[in-house]
Parts: sequence; structure tokens; C-alpha cells
Amino acid sequence: MAQPAETRQPEPHLRPSQEVWTVDDLLDLPEGPKYEILDGGLFVSPMADPWHHRIADRIMILPDQAAPPGWMAIREIGVAVPNGYLGPDVAVLRPGAPMDALATDPSFVALVIEVESKHSRRYDRFVKPPLYAEAGVESYWRVERTAEGPIVHLHQNGPGGFVLEHTVKTDETYVETVPFEVVLEPATWMR
Repeated sequence: MAQPAETRQPEPHLRPSQEVWTVDDLLDLPEGPKYEILDGGLFVSPMADPWHHRIADRIMILPDQAAPPGWMAIREIGVAVPNGYLGPDVAVLRPGAPMDALATDPSFVALVIEVESKHSRRYDRFVKPPLYAEAGVESYWRVERTAEGPIVHLHQNGPGGFVLEHTVKTDETYVETVPFEVVLEPATWMR
């Protein structure tokens, strides 16, 4: 017997409205996994593990507290990239960034931070950086899980894309100055 209309759950829309996926199509998908669009194709990632979320939460606080007035660090927002839409674990936005955009214009994104998980390692290392660089994002940090603890690879956008500037080891304290001064101490992030 059919349920009354007001109690029926909507059927998720699992096909794009056109031949390719658009940001607007994401609004019809069920909440839960992480959705990203690359060249019109939909990429779905499973929920990350507690280690990943703990590190992303802790690292987001650092630039947010160090930021000059008007700057802000945000978790899991959408960023428009050429022919796509990516969702970094953390993004640092410049002053004036709209707070109601489904896909943030990359001109407002100064830094993206990706925390690797076992399901995103190659994607975070090889697929996303060139897209963020092409979009004009100034800095890219990639947090890697090691047996000793987290390490952070700091990249700056240059003429050929992102260039590794420094790797912050677990037991190291390092002061990054781009986009503004932030003290990084990876050993403290799991406390």
C-alpha cells in the first residue's frame, strides 16, 4: 500500500540534468558522501575516518585564528575550478568572499588544504593540485598520514603549477607566511 504523499522520501536524482554534471545537479543528491565534478563527471568519495576529521578540524582553526580581519577558514566548501567543482577539506577565503555561493569563485580562495585519507590519497596528490593551480589558488597544503603522525607539504602556485616549498615533519614547528603567518606544529594536532 502506498504511503501518504507527505511521508514519502524523495527519490535521489542520480543522473545529471544534461549530458554532464553541474553544480546545480548536486542539490538533488542525498547528503552523506562527498561529491565533486571533474570534466562533467561525478566523483563520489565515502565519508572519511575520525583521524581525517580530527586533523581537518584542528588544522582549520590555525589559519582561522591567525587570519587578518575579514579572512576566514571554512571546512568543506565547494570551489569552482576549470570544468569542475571540488570540495577541499579546508579553504581560506579572502575578505569579501560571498557566504551564499554553492561554488566559491577561486579568486576568493587563497589557500586550500587537503587531508589525505586512504580513499583520497592519489586524488589529493595528483588530480586536485593542477586544477586548483589552474583556477588561480595561491597555496595548497596537503596533510599526509604517517606512522609518526601527520606531516604537511606546503605548495605555492608558480608559472607551471604548484611547487613544493617545504615539508613540515611531525615533530617540527614551522611558521608559514603565505597567505599570512600561521604556526604549524603537526605533533599537537592529535592531542
